[in-house]
Amino acid sequence: MKSYAGIDLHSSNNYVGIINEEDQRLYQKRLPNQLEHILQALEPFKESMEGVVVESTYNWYWLVDGLQERGYKMHLANPSAIKQYEGLKHTDDKWDSFWLAHMKRLDILPEGYIYPKEDRPVRDVLRRRLLFVRHRTSHILSLQSAITRNLGYKMSSRDIKRLDESDADTLFEDPFLILAARSSISAIQFLRTRIAEIEKAAKSHVRLKPEFEYLLTMPGIGNILGLTIMLEVGDISRFPTVGRYSSYCRCVKSERVSNNKKKGEGNRKNGNKYLAWAYVEAANFANRFYPEVQSFYKSKKAKKNGIVAIKALSNKLARASYYVMRDQVPYDPKKLFE
Repeated sequence: MKSYAGIDLHSSNNYVGIINEEDQRLYQKRLPNQLEHILQALEPFKESMEGVVVESTYNWYWLVDGLQERGYKMHLANPSAIKQYEGLKHTDDKWDSFWLAHMKRLDILPEGYIYPKEDRPVRDVLRRRLLFVRHRTSHILSLQSAITRNLGYKMSSRDIKRLDESDADTLFEDPFLILAARSSISAIQFLRTRIAEIEKAAKSHVRLKPEFEYLLTMPGIGNILGLTIMLEVGDISRFPTVGRYSSYCRCVKSERVSNNKKKGEGNRKNGNKYLAWAYVEAANFANRFYPEVQSFYKSKKAKKNGIVAIKALSNKLARASYYVMRDQVPYDPKKLFE
């Protein structure tokens, strides 16, 4: 008889629930987060096991990788797509684990993507790069604001990036303003070095796969954004339609409309925030250098505002890049703004 396992994973422990094809409970126990304990629990059911479901939490790598290497067929549940608690007065870890197994048995499990283990470290270090870029930007904006407040003029971001700590002494007279400026300049220089190191390492270690090489023909997408998109997407064939891909990139509104009236909103956090950032970055870069992109941006900005215009442009780029990657063809500017 077939069996199905659900594992409700926490930071220090997990709850394992196993059922058969008649939904009878065969095993239930809370275990420490140690692979050997989980393997011991699953071993009696290995021959009949149809799949093991783990909810997509922040700490699933070790568990999914370890069980896959031991021959178990793993499934990663997408928590944002699971509708499970309505009408229930009480739920707990035991119920959660059996619910995961139950959905797998019924073949209604909303699954997340198990990203290939070998590419995961490079993808994650590029995510770290994004964090550093955001920190650097915050320091640049902070120093820029201090200069405007105290000196009455605005220094460009490019000029701020060129400052040395000693320049703080010529910018300000007050010792505390000098200290604050020195701190910001030091942080900007440090982050710039770390960002450059990550970019160099990523470029030397990873090359764009054939299906992603055409990304570099897209406006606003260079080597780093191309690598970021490739590593975040993984297998482009997992998106059956361009709408699914655009939604995953958070490039469309999360709302439900009926009869031209807004009826509610979906989960805004569903999707990939790193791809959302990548396409917004690409939209900003493209808007600087491509006339056809600038024309689209200006028309959208005139109707709404700059933020909405950039989001609309990022959606255009995401949809175009989907076809570029799927069909392995160069970008055609005539098709983007038809």
